Amino acid sequence: MDLLPLIMVAFGGVMTIGLIVIALAGPSAQRAQARRLSSVRTRHSDAATVADTQMRRIAAGRVQTRTDLAFGRLLPNPAQLAQRLAMTGKDWSVGRYGMISGGLIVVVAGLLILKGAPILLALLFGLAVGAGLPHWLVGFFIRRRVARFTAKFPDAIELLVRGLRSGLPVTETIGVVGQEVEGPVGEEFRMVSDKMKIGKSMDAALQDTADRLGTPEFQFFVITIAIQRETGGNLAETLANLATVLRQRGQMKLKIKAMSSESKASAYIVGSLPFIVFGMIWMINAGYMQGFFSEPRLMIAGIGGLLWMGIGVFIMAKMVSFEI
Repeated sequence: MDLLPLIMVAFGGVMTIGLIVIALAGPSAQRAQARRLSSVRTRHSDAATVADTQMRRIAAGRVQTRTDLAFGRLLPNPAQLAQRLAMTGKDWSVGRYGMISGGLIVVVAGLLILKGAPILLALLFGLAVGAGLPHWLVGFFIRRRVARFTAKFPDAIELLVRGLRSGLPVTETIGVVGQEVEGPVGEEFRMVSDKMKIGKSMDAALQDTADRLGTPEFQFFVITIAIQRETGGNLAETLANLATVLRQRGQMKLKIKAMSSESKASAYIVGSLPFIVFGMIWMINAGYMQGFFSEPRLMIAGIGGLLWMGIGVFIMAKMVSFEI
């Protein structure tokens, strides 16, 4: 019976290594050759078919593999997950996300079982890490990319204004912004320009980008262009005013962040300290903490403490959260 945890950990490690190898392995040569031949046949077909194929590729971003379809059936709401992965700006798929989550669950649960933790606790903690850590990482990359986009977006609008004042049409100016501006702003504007080149209207291409980014700044930009196209007026002056407003909005966000940083740091410390102390005592003397999983009174006290602490953290988070 003593060998059972070791066998489970070894089996989990082998599965994790296999999943990581499959997730990080590149496409096979045969499938790559088949895709190239299909691309050549598509390129020499009629113009309507080419436009339709390019539109689907730009809209979807990537072709779904069998792994993506398999994990799409297991993971909740795979369409929203695929959209979040696309918002990171990286070539991440639903299948790779599912493999990494499953590998983390197996490894963490196996290590805890090997350390003598109860099986139920190990499974719950492994599930929490496997589901929470990839979700947090995706959200971190999304926030970082959106922050980079928001910081550079007023400069892109000013470049757009200079192009309009020099006499270029707005469609060509969007392409210039995509070529000249680096980072996420250039990538998004290049995607908008590519969609317009294959026949999609400018309003629809901009709205697709706004839905994918989910930032109010770009939504302001889309609404401004849509209203100007219907009512007329000086688009360059309107966009110049928008760039000024966005800069002031960014400055206000920085002021609020500086003023609330002390309260956020206190909330992080107070919220994480009980878990850190629990983990340290568990590492020193695991038997001393076993009562929280076997003694009914300690279980009730632990659950009550977690609920009370969660309410406090929620209130502190609401106190330092501001909408601009």
